[in-house]
Amino acid sequence: MGTWSVDARSRLAAAGQRVGAARAEVIDFLDGQGCCRGAQEIHDALAARGSRVGLASVYRAVESLVACGAALRVDVGDGIARYEPARTGHGHHHHLVCEGCGKLEPFHDAELERAIEAVERGTGYAVATHDVVLRGACSDCRAA
Repeated sequence: MGTWSVDARSRLAAAGQRVGAARAEVIDFLDGQGCCRGAQEIHDALAARGSRVGLASVYRAVESLVACGAALRVDVGDGIARYEPARTGHGHHHHLVCEGCGKLEPFHDAELERAIEAVERGTGYAVATHDVVLRGACSDCRAA
């Protein structure tokens, strides 16, 4: 069990939520992901592993993880809510979305983070969170 899995279970328990079998499977799946996944993707991946967790249970699990601060809801503008672990101590990332094929990729950019910090200092805002989604064409779609 990964560090985030332990933290997610602790956060749910602190919020008075039970960590049943369905939530445990969703937590374990998300812990192994490098980027966000939609509820349908999570459900399909669990089903491919032989899990009998229903889609409604996946939705309830991810929403409870968001509510207790263990997961983030990511909106890249395509109408699909995606979820990823809110990992402490790991590099924050943003997302690239291909408008041709729908591929979604994470990216890290230290200069972008510094620019956001400069905006925060310059405006006096205390920025709690931020999301950057860049849309365009991936290398495969550009080549086609």
